[in-house]
Parts: sequence; structure tokens; C-alpha cells
Amino acid sequence: MTPEHRTWRMMEPLHGMIYFSPEADAAYRQLGLTGRMGYFASRAAALGPVPAEAVIATFYNFNPQVVRQAIPAAWHISSPADILDARLSAVDATLRRVLGDVVDSPEMSRAAALAQEAAQAISGELSGRPLYAAHLSLPWPTAPHLVLWHAQTLLREFRGDGHLAALLAAELSGIEALVSHAATGAVPAETLRVTRGWTETDWAAAVNRLEERGWLRNGSLTVRGRREREGIEEATDRMSRAPYAALGDDRCQELCSLVRPWSKHVVAELMPWAAARNSEAPGTPRTG
Repeated sequence: MTPEHRTWRMMEPLHGMIYFSPEADAAYRQLGLTGRMGYFASRAAALGPVPAEAVIATFYNFNPQVVRQAIPAAWHISSPADILDARLSAVDATLRRVLGDVVDSPEMSRAAALAQEAAQAISGELSGRPLYAAHLSLPWPTAPHLVLWHAQTLLREFRGDGHLAALLAAELSGIEALVSHAATGAVPAETLRVTRGWTETDWAAAVNRLEERGWLRNGSLTVRGRREREGIEEATDRMSRAPYAALGDDRCQELCSLVRPWSKHVVAELMPWAAARNSEAPGTPRTG
């Protein structure tokens, strides 16, 4: 595992927890956002009140019909600015509840400083990175645990934008990316299908297309399919290397050592399904 992949994987739960946080759900409901509105609007709010098509493009693997049920209706209920404020307040409440006094520790301040340095090291590399660029335009919070969360948000969106480029280069549609990802065994197919809003008919059609391309056989990756998926992950790592290279291997290792116990605690508290799947803190990639 490359240093950039290891560091992202260890830090990712500290961002990804917001999608499983009851505090976030409550905050979005208080604004009047129901169903999946909170998820789509909170992640897209940095872009401004964009149409559904922009969310479909940048989120990539969701059923477009599911996105259109939430966007742009969410913008008529609450403003992007208020949604972003609600999300950050939920981050604060969730991390304080789950991590306790560690949020005010010197270790948290050090981890935040390292992560912020990495996230800012790529501030000039905006081409083809729409979600990273949008979040980079937001003001930095001041509390160290919120700095750490925002830095990892930037780093995961930077990686995610690059991952989409790798998927496009492999000529995979959003649902085909999910099907091929599920075939690696990393995430159950039914979890990916349901959470991204695809029907069983949609899924079966995507499976058939990948079988015709020689990626799958009887629902499993072929030799070619494994090679193609490995190429996608290698390309994603390569396009995500810059922020971690700016830190260097020693400080990446220091950052991993600092956040490891926090990530594991967050996973155990908010994502127990992931803890059961992997003894290390799991990454929660933006797409397949």
C-alpha cells in the first residue's frame, strides 16, 4: 500500500463519519431537509445552489432520479450557507461526543496542522478538481478538530475528483463503476446498489455490459477485470500523491499514528459494519 493510500485510508473515517452522524441528520431535519436532501445538499453546498445535473456529474455514481428528488428542491428550503453551517456544527457535536477531551489535546492540534499543510499544498492544482476547488473556497474553521475534518474533506474530494477521471478513462459509467467495485469484494453489491438508488434491473444490465466487455464472469472479476480495477486504483493513487508528497513519508507516518486511534473509535461508534470488515480504519471512497 502506497503512503498516499495508507494516509488517506487512515484519515478518511474522520471525514466520512458525517454521513452516519445522528447529529447531522437532526441538523438537516431542523432546516427542513428530508430524506436524502441532507446528504446531497450538504456535500454539494460548497458549489452553491447548483442544478441537479452538476450534482449528478460530480457525485458520479448515484441514480440521477434519486439526485433529482433532492436537488434543486433543497435550495428552495434552505440556503447553501445555512446547510454548510449546520454540517460544521454537526461535525463539532459528533466529534466531541465520540472522541471526548481528545478534541482539545496537543495531539489533535498537531494532526490538524499536518493535515492542513497537506490540503493547502495542492491549492494551485484546481484543474479537473471541482469538489476540491469548491471546498477550498470555504473559510477554514479555527478549532483543531474542525481544521482536521475540513482538511480531510479537501483531501478526500481531491482524491475523489481524480478517481472520477480514472473511471472515465476506463470508460465506466457510474453504475458500472459500482458493479466492478462490488466484484472486488470490498463492499457488498446490495449495499452499493441500494445506497446509490439503482434498481435490480439497472444493476443486472450493468453486470451484463461488463460481462460483454470481459470484465466479469458469473458475477466475479476476470483476470482482465482485476487488472483494470487495479489500474484504476493505481491511477487514483498517482493522481492523489501530491499532498502527501508535500508532507513526506515521515510526517505521513506521524499523521497516521496520531489519527489511528481516533479513526478506529469513530468507525466503531458510527460505522460498525466497516469495523467488522477491516481491522484497520477503513477508507470510504467517494465512488466505485
